[in-house]
Amino acid sequence: MRIKSNQTILFIGDSITDCGRRGMSAPLGDGYVKLFADMLAIRHPAKKVTVINKGIGGDKVTGLRTRWNDDVIRHRPDWLSIKIGINDLHSVLRQDPEPVPPRIYEGAYREVIERTRDAFPSCRLLLIDPFYISTDISPTSFRGDVNRRLPEYLRVVASLGRAYGALHVKTHGLFQRLLKHHEPDMFCAEPVHPNLTGHLVIADAVYAALGA
Repeated sequence: MRIKSNQTILFIGDSITDCGRRGMSAPLGDGYVKLFADMLAIRHPAKKVTVINKGIGGDKVTGLRTRWNDDVIRHRPDWLSIKIGINDLHSVLRQDPEPVPPRIYEGAYREVIERTRDAFPSCRLLLIDPFYISTDISPTSFRGDVNRRLPEYLRVVASLGRAYGALHVKTHGLFQRLLKHHEPDMFCAEPVHPNLTGHLVIADAVYAALGA
């Protein structure tokens, strides 16, 4: 396991990371962050690791940027996991007042990484791809539009991961492979928000990346 005792890992992102961490399921939520923490506690019981969840539902990378000092820098993480992007893509397709196309997505994403590196040069990064649990590629459906546009955002994450030497969890590709054998309902009620099984897929991939 790459994470050492007395280190801190901070997860930040949108609703998939949040998953109730600000309500009844505080402080880690009831999604992949909590499942990862449980896996770590069970498999490495002697290791003392602080796990922090700073996901906020509905957030885009520009939202992360506005709260970066309070939600990331002040916690001085040894490891930082970022999972963001599906709301950014949706903001473009839905013609939101402040859309986040790939160019803005890359700029804001790079900015928060740079701010982290400037403050903590030794902080290790784990970038988690945005994903969409659907195989729809219809030219006349919203789901098809998402699946056609998502690769632009995935390329940004891959490029930043290479540039900053980050670990990279390719969740979209992982779910697409699973969908060759299982119905989407096994992992989600709709393509964005995973159920418990879907969150277990993410947690297992995160654990594998950090345990390699």
